[in-house]
Amino acid sequence: MTHPFPLPPEDRRLETRLPDAKARYSPAEARAEAERCIACHDAPCVKACPTGIDVPLFIKKIATGNTRGAAKTILDANILGWSCGRVCPVEVLCAGACVYNDWHREPIHIGKLQRFATEWLLDQEASGAPRLLQPKARRADARSVALVGAGPASLACAAHLSLEGHRAVILERGALPGGLNTTGVAPYKLHAQDSLREVEWVLSLGAELQTAVEVGRTVSAEALLAQYDAVFLGLGLGADTRLGVPGEDGEGVHGATEYIEKLKNSADFSVSSGTRAVVVGGGNTAIDAARELAGLGLREVTMVYRRDVAQMSGYAHELEGARLAGVRFLERSQPVAVRRDTGGGVTGLELAPTREGRVTEGERRVVPCDLVLLAIGQSKLRSLAAQFPGVALDARGCVVVDPVTKRTGSGKVYAGGDCVNGGKEVVNAVADGRDAARAMMAGWSVRDG
Repeated sequence: MTHPFPLPPEDRRLETRLPDAKARYSPAEARAEAERCIACHDAPCVKACPTGIDVPLFIKKIATGNTRGAAKTILDANILGWSCGRVCPVEVLCAGACVYNDWHREPIHIGKLQRFATEWLLDQEASGAPRLLQPKARRADARSVALVGAGPASLACAAHLSLEGHRAVILERGALPGGLNTTGVAPYKLHAQDSLREVEWVLSLGAELQTAVEVGRTVSAEALLAQYDAVFLGLGLGADTRLGVPGEDGEGVHGATEYIEKLKNSADFSVSSGTRAVVVGGGNTAIDAARELAGLGLREVTMVYRRDVAQMSGYAHELEGARLAGVRFLERSQPVAVRRDTGGGVTGLELAPTREGRVTEGERRVVPCDLVLLAIGQSKLRSLAAQFPGVALDARGCVVVDPVTKRTGSGKVYAGGDCVNGGKEVVNAVADGRDAARAMMAGWSVRDG
């Protein structure tokens, strides 16, 4: 059954103006690339993958024309293999570990091969081909699990539970499932409609989805613990962090994730090509936001960071992509005020010089701009997690779990994804959800004797 997700048509969403940066291989291109793989016996690419996909095996299957088998190898390890093939920073994971790098040769394009195999499968099944993964019939001793949040961690957990004949009910407070794949991933990697297509495929394995359900408002933690055999917390992260400087409040200053969500999901959202934008931060979200704005043809896009550019936490390949897109960089600078005109419009961002990330004495400067995006972190959903007895938080506000089972201090509550790791990759969330599902089922099997 197709879900009527309320996503505006493509011609009304700004994200669709940003084309795919890594287009899908044709069958001939995929086979040629796959034939370059030498199938290393120690497979460093496998060790670098958080979900442990058998990369040499699926590539060999593509090289021999067995695309369906390649997709099976991928999805057995990573049920969200399609989106991960597109959004994963393969340059620092599997492809970054490829032995070709040591020989100063182009590494195998593992992400593009993964996308080819999984997208081929989705297209085949959409055309009526037999399903690759067949869920088991609902077991007589089936358990039920509530999954809070509909991001990659919950989707992966729900898929593995459903495939084994258990009931998985995903509870999402918003209208669109998929987490950051739908609302936050850079459009040149993955558009929202493609994220939702993968969600539909996961739900077709037997998981259920309920939207507009918020723990603490429409349902209580106590009710979930009483109604379900287990609860999985795939909460993600909260609102964008603010600067706390004069002039920050008002139109023209936005959190980066909030702004990207509007760009991806809102109807008729637009930004003038004459806009001068400043993005504050040095992580991957900041780089994505800057690249997106530059890709939309803005007059000027500047990234401001309080340390040296070399110390930015964003990936080097993403940073290079921003440079190529025309983004300007201002390092060793700290915003101290947002300048506005008499009508309240943003006119500039006032910066103070810094040394080792701290404001120092020196001449201040104002960068003229009309738009400021803040990408300096996101809050943790402490109050939501704290509603579940036995769930503890660490000093960072992240949920504490057993590193293997993903179980919290409560025997019935598991967690994974950004609410546990503070904000890593989609593939890390998928691994958490998969491992939690396996741990739940192993525990039930032991208790059942």
